[in-house]
Amino acid sequence: MAGLTLAIAALCVASLTVGPAGLTLGEAWSGLATGVGVEGVIVRDIRLPRLILSLTVGASLGFAGAAMQGLLRNPLAEPAIFGAPQAAAFGAVLALYSGFANALSFALPAAAIAGALLSVGALFAIARRGAGLVTLILAGLALSSLAGAATSLAINLSPNPFAVTEIVFWLMGSFEDRSMRHVALAAPFLAASALILMRCGAGYRALTLGEETAASLGVDVARLRRLSVAGVALGVGAGVAVSGAIGFVGLVAPHLSRPLVGADPQKVLAPSALVGAALLTAADVGVRLAPTTTEIKVGVVTALIGAPLFLWLVLARRAALPEQMT
Repeated sequence: MAGLTLAIAALCVASLTVGPAGLTLGEAWSGLATGVGVEGVIVRDIRLPRLILSLTVGASLGFAGAAMQGLLRNPLAEPAIFGAPQAAAFGAVLALYSGFANALSFALPAAAIAGALLSVGALFAIARRGAGLVTLILAGLALSSLAGAATSLAINLSPNPFAVTEIVFWLMGSFEDRSMRHVALAAPFLAASALILMRCGAGYRALTLGEETAASLGVDVARLRRLSVAGVALGVGAGVAVSGAIGFVGLVAPHLSRPLVGADPQKVLAPSALVGAALLTAADVGVRLAPTTTEIKVGVVTALIGAPLFLWLVLARRAALPEQMT
């Protein structure tokens, strides 16, 4: 935990100093403290919102990934399994498609959060009827497919090529051109998500013994599912609202955390949040260092790094199984 904290501190310094206009540590600190001059505008208005969002959204994705893997007792689970990111993306696409995003500054994030909450509301309606975990997963996959198809339909029917370009770029995920308004809008939902999922940690630990045993220990398994779905939807929906679609962070962060703290689902939650924050902040710093004429989207970087890393983790896990059996 101390090492992760130090790594995040170093990444924070890099995020405030690295960019097209390079700043020294003294210039960055002066601009952050006083807000005066060009340094103040660069640090406070451009880089500080990017840093806060990369940290909080990355932490939320790490929390959500660890929570889903603890709830489902499956290391391949990820936040998108209940359809909240896809529904949030569809809500944001509607705002871009209709033009509300250009008319109102809060239309894009508000529409994304509304899409995620509607998705969760539909799952809650199913859960109240006594549906099991498999039914919830299948319903989430159906909602995810429906939201993805609706997003593709909106892109296909868009009469404005500029709107199509904006939608496609937004779906790639980025922290470019974000402000403190985006931070203020997403922060309450991200904080609520973290509090909800941290409270579920003891339930995830009990679930490692099986649902029946967990219930005998006093865990309300149905309530645990509802809280987990709500926490994941709030965090991931708010993250998608302000940063676009960013994948693989919630899937990889718990795998990188388990060698540090063990396989206890409750102990994995906080380190996964720190790893997610570090990964996303490092990716945001990396896109600014890339020698390209246009900034690479953060979602592209996380996919390029996350997919091979996850394949390596799967192969390493498979290679370790025969040794454990012998």
